[in-house]
Amino acid sequence: MPPHVWVVGSLIAQEGRGDFFSTINAILVKMPGSEVALGFLVLASVVSWAIIIFKAIQLRAATVESRDFLEKFWAAKRLDAAFQESEAFQRSPVSMVFRAGYIELARLRKQAEDTMLGGGIENVERALRRTQISESTKLESLSSFLATVGSTAPFVGLFGTVWGIMRAFHDIGKHGSANLATVAPGIAEALIATAVGLLAAIPAVMAFNFFLSRVKVIESEMDSFSSDFLNIVKRHYFR
Repeated sequence: MPPHVWVVGSLIAQEGRGDFFSTINAILVKMPGSEVALGFLVLASVVSWAIIIFKAIQLRAATVESRDFLEKFWAAKRLDAAFQESEAFQRSPVSMVFRAGYIELARLRKQAEDTMLGGGIENVERALRRTQISESTKLESLSSFLATVGSTAPFVGLFGTVWGIMRAFHDIGKHGSANLATVAPGIAEALIATAVGLLAAIPAVMAFNFFLSRVKVIESEMDSFSSDFLNIVKRHYFR
């Protein structure tokens, strides 16, 4: 191939690639990347705060009512009296565990015509465990969303930052200058995306860790109460 033909072909190819990348750049810059990122982060932050408030109320009620129920339970002389008291503590996981165990115990006693039970303690234990799992699931609900926001929001903010920098460089190329008036809007947009991403992530992570610790405490209380309840039942109702 003659040298001049090769040179002309190379120039045409380079020009074609330049037009292609210019077109892609123009399309990308016109797309609302930063706006979409900011909108997502604001929405995620609003939902996160709604969940944080809801979970704070839920766990607070669970903690307070469980404490009050345990006081009533240990002060009661009979299990049926404690069962009646437990109706006032519907938001207490410990109370729900007790109610499930007592209902199963009452069913077994009815079948045995209120005599000493020779077997069936496994049924009571299963009822307690089943309710513990159900209550733990309720306590842990929605917390995964906070963990997701905490792990993804910084990256979404970084995406908005990159998009804002792309726009800043595009504006520099379009105006042919790199003065403050040209660069500042894009950089400011980029920094806003980063800040909003962190503002969405930090409270979500802190709340998730706090709620996780509170759930573990309540689960420990349920385990401890289940053991105590089983011991009482074995001593008084099973031979």
